[in-house]
Formats: sequence, structure tokens, C-alpha cells
Amino acid sequence: MLKLAVVGKDVSQSQSPEMHTFILRALGEDCTYDAVSIPPEEFASRAEGLFEAYDAFNVTIPFKTDIMPYLKELKGDAKTFGAVNVVLSEPRIGFNTDGMGFLLMLENAGVDVAGKDVLVLGAGGAGRSCIKKLHEAGANVFAYERDRERLQKVYDEFGCFTPLEEVEPRPYDVIFNCTGIGMHKTVGMTPSVRTKGGERPVGEELLSLADIAVDLIYVPKESEFLRIARTLGKKTVEGGPMLFYQAYFGDCILVGREPEAEEAKRLYEQYLEAKQ
Repeated sequence: MLKLAVVGKDVSQSQSPEMHTFILRALGEDCTYDAVSIPPEEFASRAEGLFEAYDAFNVTIPFKTDIMPYLKELKGDAKTFGAVNVVLSEPRIGFNTDGMGFLLMLENAGVDVAGKDVLVLGAGGAGRSCIKKLHEAGANVFAYERDRERLQKVYDEFGCFTPLEEVEPRPYDVIFNCTGIGMHKTVGMTPSVRTKGGERPVGEELLSLADIAVDLIYVPKESEFLRIARTLGKKTVEGGPMLFYQAYFGDCILVGREPEAEEAKRLYEQYLEAKQ
């Protein structure tokens, strides 16, 4: 039986234990799956213990880059993105399945970004992955991050997008919230951005000019960011499917299985039915 966990700052409401258990059982495996919340100031002292306690573990906000110094090797998108969401403990190898889950979510939602102007809010672990994948999918990517140094590092690394120091109202085909603002203790809030008039939360002024709003948040199912967009008549996409798809791709790595997009879609439909 596999001993697994999800590790983050606050994973008390995480769907990962239920989701991974469902997927792995569907793939013929059994597991225990813990939710491990760690205050950021304690991560360095507790990281080594994760490798001893679990066969593998998933990493979420804000530790997707913090875990990297403890690994011996990065593979696939983890190497490209410089962020990790799946760790195999014994060999200390890190993977990143966020990008694959992200693109499959967009595909299933009917969101085609090729040739479109898109704005990504946030350039942390998830934001980095989205920026790179959106560029690879043919989008004209603009990105904003409150931490200017972080944004500059991502730009120096990828150089495939337009970094923004301020976000002024202008039309975007799609706006992506990759900040994590709107979940846990920030429920009811939207990301804040610098403008010429000072810092302000993203609201109707910007979202009214977009066609589609995508939020990687999945708890709550409709964030304040998406609620505002919906009331403006915009198409909205929430992060639940991405979470499931990246979990599926990660679990295929754990069990040495070749992932299939059709199988991922079918299992997600079965998962939703089982939750009803």
C-alpha cells in the first residue's frame, strides 16, 4: 500500500486525499493519503521528514519551489518550470504535472488560447507553469506579479511573455488568476494589482473588458474573481478539473502507467458522479 500526502501551507480543505485515493483505486492501487499543513517558517525543519514518512507526496502553495533543494533530480516540466508538485521520496525525483492538467482543463472547457491576448495574475509555482504552457499553446502572454523580483526572474528564465509592472484596464481575451487569492483565509477577495492610481483589487473595471475568466482555485467552487466575471456575463472556468487532471497525471507517474487524456476525462466524470 502506498503512503502518500499533500503538503502545503494550509491543506485542511484540500480535495487531494479523496481525489488521489479515487484515482489510484481506479488504476488498481491502494493507498493512505494524508493532508499535511506546514507553516512556511517550519518548512525547512520538517522537509526531510516528508521523505521518510511517505513513499511519495504532492506539493502545493507555497512550497513548489521550496522543495527543490531537497531533490536529486528534476524531470520533464519540473525542470522547465522550476517548480515541483509531485515528489518520489526514495529517488528524490521531482515532477510537475500542473501544465498538463492546466491544458487539458482548458481543452475540455472549450478555451482556445492560440493567437489570443491573455493576462496571467501571479508568477509563483502555478503561475510559472501556466505562463510557459500558454506560450507553448500559441497565446500572447502578459503577466503580472506583485513581487517584481520574482516576475523578473521568471522573465529572465523564459522570456516568452510581457511582464507588467502595472495592470491598466484594456481588453484581454482571457484573464487567469494563478495567485491563490480567493481561497482559505482570503475567501471573498480578488488579487490586488498596481495601477497608475495605486494598488487595487481586480474587479469589474478589468474583468468587463475580458471574454473569459479562469481561476485555478477550486475551493470555493466559485471564487469572488469568477463571481464578478459571471455577473458581467463572461465565460468562467474554475480549477477543479485542473486539480483532478494534474492528480491523474501524477498518479500515473507513481504507478508507472502511460497517461491517456480520454481516461483522465472519463475518470473525472466518474469522480463527479461519485461525489453527488
